[in-house]
Amino acid sequence: MRDYVIFTDSACDLEKSFRDKYDLKCVYQRYILNGKDYEADMDWQQNSPKQFYDYIREGVRITTSQVPQMDYKAKFTEYLEKGYDILYVGCSSALSAGVKSSTIVANELMQKYEGSKIICVDALRACFALGILAIQAAENKQNGMNIEENAAWLEEHKLNVNMEGSVEKLVYLKRAGRVSSFSAFFGDMLSIKPIIIADALGMNHALEKVKGRKVSLKRIAERVASSYEDVPYQKVFISHADCLEDAETLKQLIFESLGKEIDIHIGYVGACIGATVGPGMIGVYYFGKKVTVNAPDNN
Repeated sequence: MRDYVIFTDSACDLEKSFRDKYDLKCVYQRYILNGKDYEADMDWQQNSPKQFYDYIREGVRITTSQVPQMDYKAKFTEYLEKGYDILYVGCSSALSAGVKSSTIVANELMQKYEGSKIICVDALRACFALGILAIQAAENKQNGMNIEENAAWLEEHKLNVNMEGSVEKLVYLKRAGRVSSFSAFFGDMLSIKPIIIADALGMNHALEKVKGRKVSLKRIAERVASSYEDVPYQKVFISHADCLEDAETLKQLIFESLGKEIDIHIGYVGACIGATVGPGMIGVYYFGKKVTVNAPDNN
């Protein structure tokens, strides 16, 4: 049986310490800032998170792009040449064309490298939710799962990865074309905060609307407590777009809602998602009840 490596993409937001610990390989989306093209690395080597989000606060428009097919081809070929098969856990197909592109490349390469396997899993998740699945894939491999068993586990459990979040200002979603000017203007004026989840199709769906930042953080924590499951592979991450104090507040609110303290890692929302949601976005990601909500966003 051939050994295999696990790939994900930079939408997973996992810092180098996680990628090294779990031996995760990565392909990178890109973003364009002030006319310059950058690799959306998760370690912020070219622009610090503070610089990045300050640009957005100042009104600078940052655009993003997918992982180029040639990057998939180069990275996958490198490991096929070494005799490895590949399990790729990619960003939600509802948000990115990466899984489609990787599948095209995979089919081409499997014809060239006879007997090789490349399995591309559509995580239907992004940010740390994607990261959680990539980490779990690594743990599954360590526990002896072969590539087919691992891919099947991910398919079966990916909708159990819950995402609950909110944004600070709707104007940033308006700039990215995600809400109307009317909704953004009156929503920000009235301090309306949407409670956003990742739905069963991998879309970001505004499920509820509350008034005020403190209320939104409390509501997120309540929703975590209502869905959280004590599974042996539980992992909980909080991401923030340059609002660490709110992330720490949310962590404590989750402890209060659960009635116990658990291990929670806090990190940044990466560049590609951050360019859309803007500074102040906050989210929590964890294994919970299976997500069944499947509805269009009602901005």
